[in-house]
Amino acid sequence: MMLKVEGLTKIFGGLKAVDNASLEVAEGRIVALIGPNGAGKTTLFSCIAGFQPINTGKVTFQGKDITGWPVHDIARSGMVRTFQITQPFAKLTVHENIAVGAYQKYHDPSEAWEHARRIADQVGMGAQLEQPAADLTVAGRKRLELARTLATSPKLLLLDEVMAGLNPSEIIEIIEIIRRIRASGVTVLLIEHVMQAVMSLSEHIYVLSYGKIIAHGAPQEVVNNPAVIEAYLGRGAAEQMVQEGSHA
Repeated sequence: MMLKVEGLTKIFGGLKAVDNASLEVAEGRIVALIGPNGAGKTTLFSCIAGFQPINTGKVTFQGKDITGWPVHDIARSGMVRTFQITQPFAKLTVHENIAVGAYQKYHDPSEAWEHARRIADQVGMGAQLEQPAADLTVAGRKRLELARTLATSPKLLLLDEVMAGLNPSEIIEIIEIIRRIRASGVTVLLIEHVMQAVMSLSEHIYVLSYGKIIAHGAPQEVVNNPAVIEAYLGRGAAEQMVQEGSHA
């Protein structure tokens, strides 16, 4: 098992932002975490990746208990995450931004530079290497965020709403990039509100509501689950997603 989260609880003040949440991500899979705004999805990601200390629970990565590890040790072991708010190094070029991630694996500058070029090609930014990061569109910044994390050569990628703010054609492009990332041997756990992407990409879905995992299973099972429909989707949206999934 690539990732196993057991009984994770995170409390802010008196609020249980994440309440006894458990999930598993098998190697080579794309798994989605969905739920309404404020459900605790990003907090759960932050706890898994070491950005927030947890109150109770256990996080196991590739069979190793990493609960309480510092972020940099978790990243070095092969688990990295993207952020909803992209913050590239604005004064650096696209190539330089990606190379920053590459230096975690490659200490030789020329090797890191070449690795960054390969990653740029993988996410469709090969023609933008010399462009300042400050000049990128929203879609460009999303791709750069993906590229910077990929440059660290992760085994598990945690994607936090990489499609937020994108238009339909940009979403289709990102879906294809994520498929290529998985095909290259990287396991993916993603938070996403774009249900077209969730249904076409994920093999297993976990649903978080008020900090609790209320359902999980194959996409079709989850979208037809009455608890999920009530908590999150609305009957019309659920039916539309089932139709979309059948056409994917």
